[in-house]
Amino acid sequence: MSYFSTRGGAAVTASQAILSGIAPSGGLYVPGIYPQVSLQWIDSLTRMSYPERAAAVLSLFLEDYTPAEIQEAVNAAYSPERFDDAQIAPLRKLDGNTWLMELFHGPTLAFKDMALQLLPHLIRLAARKNGEEREIAILVATSGDTGKAALEGFRDVPGTSCTVFYPAEGVSDIQQLQMTTTGGNNTRVIAVEGNFDDAQTGVKELFGSLDFRARMAEKGRVLSSANSINFGRLVPQVVYYFSAYADLINAGEIVCGEPLNFSVPTGNFGDILAGEYARRMGLPVGRLLCASNRNNVLTDFFNTGIYSVHRLFYKTTSPSMDILVSSNLERLLYEAAGRDGELVRVWMRQLREVGSYSIGEQRLEELRKVFAGDYAEERDVVRAIHAVHEQTGVVIDPHTAVATHVLHNYRQHSGDARPGVIVATASPYKFCADVLRALRGDAAAEGLDAFACAEKLEQLSGVPVPAQIRELREKPVNHRMRCSKKPVDMADAVLAD
Repeated sequence: MSYFSTRGGAAVTASQAILSGIAPSGGLYVPGIYPQVSLQWIDSLTRMSYPERAAAVLSLFLEDYTPAEIQEAVNAAYSPERFDDAQIAPLRKLDGNTWLMELFHGPTLAFKDMALQLLPHLIRLAARKNGEEREIAILVATSGDTGKAALEGFRDVPGTSCTVFYPAEGVSDIQQLQMTTTGGNNTRVIAVEGNFDDAQTGVKELFGSLDFRARMAEKGRVLSSANSINFGRLVPQVVYYFSAYADLINAGEIVCGEPLNFSVPTGNFGDILAGEYARRMGLPVGRLLCASNRNNVLTDFFNTGIYSVHRLFYKTTSPSMDILVSSNLERLLYEAAGRDGELVRVWMRQLREVGSYSIGEQRLEELRKVFAGDYAEERDVVRAIHAVHEQTGVVIDPHTAVATHVLHNYRQHSGDARPGVIVATASPYKFCADVLRALRGDAAAEGLDAFACAEKLEQLSGVPVPAQIRELREKPVNHRMRCSKKPVDMADAVLAD
């Protein structure tokens, strides 16, 4: 299968797309076709483990990887040493037709582990297949979770390095500590004086800079990405939509062929796009609910067809979604444009130059047959966390609370009561102070640091504080670099020895 750029002018293999991360034009790689699966094929997943399901899905996309290579990679990525639940992405029932899909059982307690435990294996294989002997230099912009997951995935992997940029004041205390305490001789963490969009824009500019690439080449390095702009990040996420469906069949909650709705907390659009890819392959998906926080640029897009960044930027209790420029939306736009790369190029230029673009009413109506956009205010997040705990005893994090609120609203206003899965993207312990306030009021976290809040949350929830959080208290801070949001300064920070 060939992979094409969303902005035209490229046709590469799967391994080449994964190795380069982004097309020379600045576009994102997409598969030439969507592999089609039958209901019988989907039903066969019910008899498989998660690694086996992953291998089955990945083999449909990664045609220049051998089945043995894929199986070895998924076995290493989803091992018991790395995930604390044998199901990898278990479902937890909340009520008669609602489930949480828990994607936070990996080493960094966030859904990014689902892809970033696998990506290093795919990149190393891609380098070997394409005769690349230089160091693979991974550049990452993070809004909180991708950074630590990438650092953990690439830490001390031979032939690679990993540099992470994060917004200096835009992540939770736990997220920052997770990143800055990372060990390894090939990792670097840099705080950017700006928000996530500034960090993401800077990283994209570095990828597009011939001068920066030349300076990296002089040091024997070649750029690649671990952000979800890399197709190797996106395709592992497709797996858990199929896995959730198979698990519900096994539990007798649905029959094969019955449509299932998903509510997805959405920032950079990769997680929900993976659900759309699964739907295009043949998974019976009813609606994909694009759940945003106060930075509701995607809600407005799905309601109006206009994408505009001319709005206030808010720092919220769901920082991984504090994003105004959703990179992966470009892949959906490519499909909405009838795979017209030139039209996508025009929209992206308009976004860059004037801060907005419009896709037109007809294209919008097609998207709205599948997608519904809505958002949660901060008070809605608090209510959702409190209500879920009161009704079920389950504690959820603020990002998952956004998706919970949006699913509730959607059901009330649409009358669509089909079974729904809420994609739970992070452990509540990564945001323990905000979760504690939602459960017991603002005074509950007053004067407490993140670790004291975690201990208090443990008492309330009955769920032990994860070892990954407890250990942070004793870990030394290894990364203190800081730079401005100017791409030239970001480049110098990457190249500094």
